[in-house]
Amino acid sequence: MNTNEVKLNTKRTILIGFAFMAILAFWQFYDQVIPYVLEVKFGLGTLSANAVMAIDNVLAIFMLPLFGRISDRTHTRLGKRTPYILFGTVASVLLMLPLAYFIDVKTRFLPFFIVLVALLVVMAIYRSPAVAYMPDVTEKPLRSKANAIVNLVGYLGGIFATVLMMVLLHKKKGEFTASGVAEYAENQKFAPTILILAGFMLVAVLIMVFSLNENKIVAETNIEDDDEETVSGGKLERSVRRSMILILSAVFCWYAAYNAVTTAFSRYCVKIWKVDLGASSGYLLIATVAAIASFIPLGFLSGKVGRKKTVLVGVAMMIVGYGVAFFLTKPSVLMYVVFAVVGIGWAAINVNSFPMVVEMCSGADIGKYTGYYYTFSMAAQIATPLLSGLLIDRVGYRVLFPYAVALSVLALVIMLFVKHGDAKPLNKKSILEHFDVDD
Repeated sequence: MNTNEVKLNTKRTILIGFAFMAILAFWQFYDQVIPYVLEVKFGLGTLSANAVMAIDNVLAIFMLPLFGRISDRTHTRLGKRTPYILFGTVASVLLMLPLAYFIDVKTRFLPFFIVLVALLVVMAIYRSPAVAYMPDVTEKPLRSKANAIVNLVGYLGGIFATVLMMVLLHKKKGEFTASGVAEYAENQKFAPTILILAGFMLVAVLIMVFSLNENKIVAETNIEDDDEETVSGGKLERSVRRSMILILSAVFCWYAAYNAVTTAFSRYCVKIWKVDLGASSGYLLIATVAAIASFIPLGFLSGKVGRKKTVLVGVAMMIVGYGVAFFLTKPSVLMYVVFAVVGIGWAAINVNSFPMVVEMCSGADIGKYTGYYYTFSMAAQIATPLLSGLLIDRVGYRVLFPYAVALSVLALVIMLFVKHGDAKPLNKKSILEHFDVDD
């Protein structure tokens, strides 16, 4: 295919990204609010709360590939991806209504848990079809730019949810007393936040559905698989295989560290720093904004010094950020600096680690090794809430950041022994291509 003959339909790509906007808005809310609700409202221990938080990652391992394949074989008047996105979003919104009720009205844990699990199942059903929509209607040479746009639109959803929580989930003056969290927990109402978020998700997806005709777009673009036949399944050379195992092990470690912090962070803020959920969301917003702003310079940096060195810098920044956060005992401006450092470090890792993995395999095996990458990252997000929760239950919340530092140091040491996957990236033709990282 002559790349000069095709041009990216930016408007259409932005509209496809509205599905990601809705999805990321939900997960930003889920990661911040649900752990707090489980522990403070329903009285679960940290280990039990983190076990509940791991359910979505367990579901993802099995359901994302399953429903990706099912949607591949779906043919309806709405297309093959749109039905899952539309009806999945509607079902999610409908389930968020009783979720809001069970959170704010004193009730037993079981009804809340049943609704929450049903909501997680629905979210897992339509994520893969949402991921697959863009490649279905975008020519291969343009998919990097298109994926960059989709990711940027998705980040807007996460920022919306964060700002919403900053505005609505805040304490009243004097609400923290000597007993700490109890008064805040009793007085905080989550229904307005959940209802506004549900409305945002529904509107975003409806705009996409009514603006795009999937079947028509697929017919117009007529994307065909023009790859030459290749033989897959070849074994990696011993030294390359060793590097692959090492980097996947490092992926597990830094995801375990980062996920432990994000999962327990809202409760850490309330119990250790005595700040409300709005303030904790503000710190994470700084990390997100810093990550977005750093994608372009990090892309240039990796082109100059290599992927491995950029990853090592990123891991070192995470270690510094976690380490300083441990010594902070009260709110200060330094917190925002710390989380900016963490955000930039996390971006440096994500921009380069996935390309290092696929650099080591043949083109015919990229899908398989992409699966390995996500298997290790998902496994980390299943294991770390349980392990960190066990430590927190026995030692207290002060162990959270030392736990993250220890895992990050281990990842740094492992990365020092990686010898492959560090080919210099090609120069980007467009600024947008620097945003093309795994989500």
